Amino acid sequence: MGLRDVMEAKLAAAFSPEALAVLDESHHHAGHRPNGPGHAPVTGDGETHFRVRIVAPAFSGMSRLERHRAINAALKEELAGGVHALAIEASAPGEAATR
Repeated sequence: MGLRDVMEAKLAAAFSPEALAVLDESHHHAGHRPNGPGHAPVTGDGETHFRVRIVAPAFSGMSRLERHRAINAALKEELAGGVHALAIEASAPGEAATR
């Protein structure tokens, strides 16, 4: 099971979403140096940069910051490991997706 699948499973278990997509956007960052000069550039071959699009009733009444914190907490191990960047688009049912 790849990192994207692990992240998707954790988010599904934590939030019971109506809609969920975990997108690997690593290829957009090929050549990027995650820690500045002197560090190896991102190869772009995967599992470093992700975008999460999630719609879940659990986010009703939560601020954008609270939603991001909840998602970051659910993916704590992945963010401490090889995930360099995580873009989050979280909304409650009936809301327009946030960007």
